Amino acid sequence: MLDAILAQTRNTALIVGLIAFIGLVLQKKSVTDIISGTAKTIIGFMIFSIGSSAIGTIVGNFTTLFNAGFNIEGVTTQVEIATALALDTYGTEVALVLLVGFVSNLVIAKFTKFKAIFLTGQHFLYFACVIALVLIAHDVPTGVVIVAGGILLGFCGAALPTLCQPFMRKITGSDDLAMGHFNTIGYAFSGMVGKLFAKSKEKSDSSTVELPKFFELFRDFIFSIALFMVVLFYIAVFACMLSGKPENVELVKQISGNDLWFISPLIQGLNFAAAMSVLIYGVRQFIAEITAAFVAISEKYIPNSKPAVDCPAIFPFAPNAVVIGFIGAFLGGLTATALMVAFNSPTVFIPAAGICFFSGGTSGVFGDAYGGWKGALLGSYLVGIALCALPLVLFPAFSQLGISQASFPNIDYNIVGSVLHWILSLVGL
Repeated sequence: MLDAILAQTRNTALIVGLIAFIGLVLQKKSVTDIISGTAKTIIGFMIFSIGSSAIGTIVGNFTTLFNAGFNIEGVTTQVEIATALALDTYGTEVALVLLVGFVSNLVIAKFTKFKAIFLTGQHFLYFACVIALVLIAHDVPTGVVIVAGGILLGFCGAALPTLCQPFMRKITGSDDLAMGHFNTIGYAFSGMVGKLFAKSKEKSDSSTVELPKFFELFRDFIFSIALFMVVLFYIAVFACMLSGKPENVELVKQISGNDLWFISPLIQGLNFAAAMSVLIYGVRQFIAEITAAFVAISEKYIPNSKPAVDCPAIFPFAPNAVVIGFIGAFLGGLTATALMVAFNSPTVFIPAAGICFFSGGTSGVFGDAYGGWKGALLGSYLVGIALCALPLVLFPAFSQLGISQASFPNIDYNIVGSVLHWILSLVGL
């Protein structure tokens, strides 16, 4: 009986359900709302697990084909996949770091000058994974992982949005919102790059740029993911078929499951987009109840706090800059990939459509604030290089923990994580 109870402490779905339960109780919700909210949270995590399982299989197929076709170790920069891999093994630690992080964010916002309340729950989850994995990789005791990791996460949630606030005021015309997307260092950098073109802002206003109608398709996130993965699968499959190695040809036929191997990349890419839709729906559902609890608490007890919201909140202020930023970040990612290949990097990171759209598009808006389309393009291009290249620093540590099929690309994750990794190495952990 005791063994069965202890086994359930590793059930991450129940852990996040318990977090939601506590939050709903603190809000003094009705019994019906508490039961409903807790159940939705657990179901949401289960939906997330179904999506992550499907994605894991598809990414495994792509990685096998890509590595065989190009004879390199290719890794996609897809944060959702990396998170799913982390939660499979370290779900309890990550969930508890997430809980302590939410609480720490409120405490830090209450008693320090950093007033941002980070409301983008999925990004809190991703960052919790990075911090927990770095600490676990250095054999830090579980209790320290949870407490120290959670406090660091809460501090980053309260403090990092401050870097973007001058640009947020410029973009939105007010000081009501903060940036709640853990690429704040990259966005602030893109904004500073945009200032280099401040004198020509009127001549390079992104709102006057007429983009081809085709690029409007990329404003649909799932379409972008589907198209991107279909193209990547075809590249990997043709690389295998043209490699001249019989074993690679057999590998393609084996993964396709039939002789119509040339249709398999289309199906695999579309399946990936479908699985991503399921995964994202699950994340949003189980995070929604948890976030709502902390929003209610912050509104009641921290009146001077500033909500840090997800990056799409600023997309309407410069829609053309979003598309320009997506293009710039994707080109930057490809540049980083090419440089890794040219310098014989043991691991080659491949830019993902999702990160290029959201982080790249937001970098474009920040670059556009002072520098027009020139600032949007150059700022997002440089951020795109960083998004694809920075994961190289932490990848060896994460791969030792079994997180080797995907990476955590956002700049905040990698800079904070790398500093933490360096400090732990310095003190001999």
